[in-house]
Amino acid sequence: MKTYDVVVIGSGPGGYVAAIRCAQLGMKTAIIEKYAALGGTCLNVGCIPSKALLDSSEHFYNAGHAFKIHGIDITGLKPNMAQMISRKNIVVKENVDGIIFLMKKNKIDVYTGLGSFQKPDLIQVLKGDGSVETIQFKNSIIATGSKPSRLRGVEIDKKRIITSTEALNLVDIPKHLIIIGGGVIGLELGSVYARLGAKVSVVEFTDSLIGMMDKSLGKELEKVLRKIGLEFYFNHAVSSAVNSGKEVTVTAKDLKSEKEVLFSGDYCLLSVGRSPFTNELGLENVGVKTDDKGKVVVNEHLETNVKGIYAIGDVVRGAMLAHKAEEEGMFVAEIIAGQKPHINYLLIPNVVYTWPEVAAVGYTEEELKTKGIKYKAGNFPFKASGRARASMDTDGFVKVYADAESDEILGVHMIGPRAADMIAEAVVAMEFRASAEDIARISHAHPTYTEVFREACLAASANRAIHS
Repeated sequence: MKTYDVVVIGSGPGGYVAAIRCAQLGMKTAIIEKYAALGGTCLNVGCIPSKALLDSSEHFYNAGHAFKIHGIDITGLKPNMAQMISRKNIVVKENVDGIIFLMKKNKIDVYTGLGSFQKPDLIQVLKGDGSVETIQFKNSIIATGSKPSRLRGVEIDKKRIITSTEALNLVDIPKHLIIIGGGVIGLELGSVYARLGAKVSVVEFTDSLIGMMDKSLGKELEKVLRKIGLEFYFNHAVSSAVNSGKEVTVTAKDLKSEKEVLFSGDYCLLSVGRSPFTNELGLENVGVKTDDKGKVVVNEHLETNVKGIYAIGDVVRGAMLAHKAEEEGMFVAEIIAGQKPHINYLLIPNVVYTWPEVAAVGYTEEELKTKGIKYKAGNFPFKASGRARASMDTDGFVKVYADAESDEILGVHMIGPRAADMIAEAVVAMEFRASAEDIARISHAHPTYTEVFREACLAASANRAIHS
């Protein structure tokens, strides 16, 4: 029987990063992955493949809607779905191969199979051929991620009623895609197929999109997504979805009128969030506690109630984000090594990869009001940016909230071109507790999109934006 300092269960961003950091710190490390490919949901059926399709569909849409204005004439434009899926698969494989390389480079043993706890220091690996191997550990990190949540009355058949996993591999472009849920995953995939010509209807229980972000972002995102053809039905509670062969009928109740509404399309994507994946881990064998939502209960060091067993990422409290899992993976590795790392959860950015992109960090306006924090706001639109005009990306804005007295930046919320990259400057600024004036006095290259962040800070610090 092999013995390890650390055994990580799950090879997604949290798991493989935790394993690498443990190995860097001199610990003998192993990682267990249930599926044949490393990388977890993110690399195989989540972050990476969805971004590949988002980029492909964006190129297609721009070729048909923007290239002519740029002086580029194209005739006979049509999408090649098979090639898009093929390219997406190549991108996934390259990333997975990269993880395999990193495991070898860091001398991390990889076990393929279902890992489950037998004792507080023993894990059993059930392999695909039915054989079993038991390994011993001093510490273990649960990093098994999450799976698409289910909704009562909606039975996933993976043919017409699908999850995000199946939506990444459709052979044909839907004629009418009905999306249940107006969150990040549904909007990203909805924008992919809308750009390719599908009719897309989003049925949302609440009264707005991306409810976990600043309200102003959801309103602006709704406006720009309507431009590419998405339809939105807010305050609708879905009760059922039925596949009749080549058509899916979704039944919902309009919560305002109390009337029943029927939606018919050739595909229905259920996208109502994700649930922690903790089944078959044998947590009951060692007494690891979970909460009423199935998440593993951990302390401030991300350690469970069983000494030496930790949990990170989607299986514990907090936002279900790949980069949050990565931070926690490094955090736990350093905790085990006796160091004293720290994570500021308020400053983990949130991103939606539609176009324009949406990104935010820190407090929303609603949170500031709830907490009774006095603040001032600065807002600057991309339509006033020379760089945005040049690239024809004038939708959106950057909003900055700063403390009314100290001018410290408390929250940054943006929707616009390359917001996913731009938010990093805001994160750095807030980590160093910068004021809005600090950013306003830093030279930003011209012309760039990041000038919009500077102008928003100018507006927040002393209502002195230059270009508006």
